[in-house]
Amino acid sequence: MKHTKSRKKKSLIRFLITIVLFVTIFVAANPAYVRATSRNGNSIDSTTQNEIDGVPDNDDSFELNISSNAGSTNLEATLQILLILTALSLAPSILIMLTSFTRIIVVLHFLRTALGTQTTPPNQVMVGLALFITLAVMSPVITQVNDDAVQPFISGKVDQDAAIKQGIAPIREFMLKQTRDKDLKMFMTINNQSSDQLESYDDIPLTTVIPAFIISELRTAFIIGFLLYLPFIVMDMVVAATLMSMGMMMLPPTTISLPFKILLFILADGWNLVIGQLVASFQ
Repeated sequence: MKHTKSRKKKSLIRFLITIVLFVTIFVAANPAYVRATSRNGNSIDSTTQNEIDGVPDNDDSFELNISSNAGSTNLEATLQILLILTALSLAPSILIMLTSFTRIIVVLHFLRTALGTQTTPPNQVMVGLALFITLAVMSPVITQVNDDAVQPFISGKVDQDAAIKQGIAPIREFMLKQTRDKDLKMFMTINNQSSDQLESYDDIPLTTVIPAFIISELRTAFIIGFLLYLPFIVMDMVVAATLMSMGMMMLPPTTISLPFKILLFILADGWNLVIGQLVASFQ
C-alpha cells in the first residue's frame, strides 16, 4: 500500500511539472510579450513587427505595370517567349494538316498493311520516318518562311500582321499546288463563297484552302496505297491457289505468302522505290 501511494504521488508531481513547463513555454513564445530585434540589438521596422504581432495590414493596394514595345524595333523577350510557346502548342496541328505529313504517314501505313507484317515497323519508326521525310519535302518552304517572315519579325523590320501574311504565302502556295479545284469548289460552296467573285487563288481564304488540301492529300494517299496493294494481292492469290490445288485448305495463305512478299519487297528495293516516288509526287 505504501509503495502504491508513493507511486501515485510521483505521478502527480510529474504531471504538475509538465503542466508548469507547457504554460511557461506558451507564455514565453507569445509575440505579445516578446519584441523582435535584429542581430545588432536594434529594433526592426514597424511593418515587420506588426506582421510578427499579428496586426493586419490595412494597405491592400495592388499595382500592375505593363510596358509596351511601341517605338522600338526590337521584340521584347517576354513577347518572344509568348510567341514561341504559342507556336509550340500549335506545332502538331500545323505539322499534320499544312504539310506533306498526312500523305506520307497514310501511304506508309498502307504499305505495312499490304506487306502483312502487322506492327513491323512499329508506329514510332513509321512516324519518325514520316517526320523526317516531311522535313525533306518542306525544307524549301520552311526556309522561305524563315527568311521572309520569322527573321524580319524578330529583328523588328516588319510588324506582326505583315509577318503573318509573308509567312502564310509560301505555305498557301504549297497547299494550292497539291489541291484539286474540285475540292476547292466544294468547300467554297460549303462556306457560301462564289468563285465568280475571286480574281485569283490568293483571294481564297485559308478556311477553304486547308480542308480542301487535306481532302486532296487523303485522296492521293489512298490512290498510292491501292497501287501498293496490287502486287501483294496477286502474290496472295497465287499462294492461295497453290495451297488449294495441293489440298492444304486448312493452312492460312498469308503464313506462306508473307516471307515471299518480304523477299519480293527486298529484291525490288522497295523502300527506295516507294519513298522516292512518294517524294516525287509533291513536285
